[in-house]
Amino acid sequence: MKWLLLGALLGLCLVYPPLMGLLVAAVAAVLSKPLLVAFVAGLAVRSHLPRMQRYPR
Repeated sequence: MKWLLLGALLGLCLVYPPLMGLLVAAVAAVLSKPLLVAFVAGLAVRSHLPRMQRYPR
């Protein structure tokens, strides 16, 4: 599904060249916010981390 969305986005960028500039500006604006980048990276990595187990008493 994500490959279809990426292909559709690239197709639109080929049909409408000004859209590429808008896309680059949007990505630059999102990456300039370190808190948002860290939050998204944490969400992406969280599923790959092992779960902590409780200590026996």
